[in-house]
Amino acid sequence: MLSESINYPRNDDGWVKTVLIGGVLGLLSFLIVPTFVVIGYLLRVIRATMHGDEEPPVFDEWGDMTIDGLKGFAIALVYGLIPAIIAGVFGFAGIMGAVAGNGSQTAGIFGGIVALVGLLVAFVLGLFAAYVIPAALSNYAETGRIGSAFDFGTLRPILMSGKYATAWLMAFAVLFAASLALSVLNVIPLLGQLASFLLGPFVTFYAAVAAYYIIGTTWGELHDVEMVDEGETPGEQPAV
Repeated sequence: MLSESINYPRNDDGWVKTVLIGGVLGLLSFLIVPTFVVIGYLLRVIRATMHGDEEPPVFDEWGDMTIDGLKGFAIALVYGLIPAIIAGVFGFAGIMGAVAGNGSQTAGIFGGIVALVGLLVAFVLGLFAAYVIPAALSNYAETGRIGSAFDFGTLRPILMSGKYATAWLMAFAVLFAASLALSVLNVIPLLGQLASFLLGPFVTFYAAVAAYYIIGTTWGELHDVEMVDEGETPGEQPAV
């Protein structure tokens, strides 16, 4: 599946245009809305691959894609907020404990321990959130209902399966390899850093599409999603 995921973004004659659009949107991510569009596209990748479609989707119906991406962003944000809140609470408790101790060494050590424990707990929960989010987005992509992203009755058996764990690690490896390649460019002064800045969004987009190919395909295999017939797009009803 790893080699298939790398080739997947190129399984369409217009793949260069798609990657160029995705990369430009990445460059414009500081405007926020382009980020929603990219997330919406990745949700399309999940929908297509879970139904067995071997061709990547295209950028069209921009309004629908943006709204879809906004919902996906909200789902990821909810999962990400929990570790952030816990880290903030423990950090605040550590600072207040040190302040309440009037600067004593014991209070300072205790405050540091509380803050460290908070960071460790937040790290573990953050890693768990990163593990859950692709499955949550997949369930949302399949049903179209935001509540499905938090349906742990459906998510639990997927998350506990070795196949999903392997797919998640493979997707992570694809993203990490892309990040590593860009980091190597950053080592080269000026020219390499400029190349990394300009190429980064395009490489990252390509890697994200490949990674979510793995997630979507695995979700379809684990969740018994109905495959599409040749010439039929995911979500369409067969002709009667």
